[in-house]
Amino acid sequence: MIGKIWIRLLCLILVAASDVAYAGDAVFKVGVTTRDFVPAEPYDWRGAGTHVLRAMIWYPAVSDAREQPQWIGPPLIPFVSTGRAAPDAAPAEGPRRPLVLLSHGFGGIAIDLAWLGAGLAAHGFIAVAIDHPGNNRSEDRTVDGYALKWLRAVDLGAVIDAMRADSTFGDRIDLGRIGAAGHSYGGYTVIAIAGGITDPDRTEAFCRSPAADALCTSQPDATELRQKSEIRLTTDPDFRQRYSFAGRSWRDQRVRAVFAMAPGPVPAFTPESLGAISIPVAIVAGSADEIAPTASGAEALGKLIPHATLKLFPYAGHFVFFDTCTAVGRLVVRTACRDPDGTDRDAVHAETIGLALDFFTANLR
Repeated sequence: MIGKIWIRLLCLILVAASDVAYAGDAVFKVGVTTRDFVPAEPYDWRGAGTHVLRAMIWYPAVSDAREQPQWIGPPLIPFVSTGRAAPDAAPAEGPRRPLVLLSHGFGGIAIDLAWLGAGLAAHGFIAVAIDHPGNNRSEDRTVDGYALKWLRAVDLGAVIDAMRADSTFGDRIDLGRIGAAGHSYGGYTVIAIAGGITDPDRTEAFCRSPAADALCTSQPDATELRQKSEIRLTTDPDFRQRYSFAGRSWRDQRVRAVFAMAPGPVPAFTPESLGAISIPVAIVAGSADEIAPTASGAEALGKLIPHATLKLFPYAGHFVFFDTCTAVGRLVVRTACRDPDGTDRDAVHAETIGLALDFFTANLR
């Protein structure tokens, strides 16, 4: 009996924390739904076993929609709060709405950016995130999913096509107002879709130089995949050919503004291509980023992209742009759930949502 009482108290505390973290000046109730998008073949699935783009969509819902807390982890003791939303609620009526594509980080999944998707939807945007093939935690990461990272921009283009054709959302999207936001590898992705061109040799040169930083060593999984990709380049002609496409531009003209959070790996981009980006770019990062240090990442982009804006959150680390963790989550999911001392993740989320809303409202007109 005592155990049950403690579990109930914990659940009440978690729900209350979720309410505080996501309270604000919302204009709309938030609906959330999922899709399995199937792009036209042939499609480069990067060795993934799942041949669909699994998506989560947050959108303005009808006023009587019943929002409820959303979680990751066991139902009674969840690890992560993904905000409040009404599953499969009817979309709110109104004019066509701007669309924002969301791109998760290395080995992440779509729901990692639920806090941002819900925040945008509460203010009239439709936001859609996908699991990038070969580089998400729903299944084993692949060498191709790691090494052919520029193809993540292709995924976002495929999502635009799929959302246009969707029976629920196709007629509700303003195709002249499309933006993109991403975290970490997702930050790299949105810069690529804005026109940043990748030269993989630049990353290797950076990591051999005196300027090398934690970007080169902070993720052991990435190091192992990089070593495997080097072997594949010498033994697999098909992989070598696909790898050679890195130097192409993956710019999608339908995307009119991008918002990059703790972007990496920035050294892979050619300075000339960054200097040629002509759409609005906003960059946010934590000043204590331990995965993609700002000197080689966010700050470098801010200097090279014309008219880009840069906001650094004092003390914040790389995973501050991940969903809010519960007390249990901070014990179990140590890397993504722990922030440096002095960091209030919910406050950073709230300010970042405000920055993103101002940015996309101003630039998707």
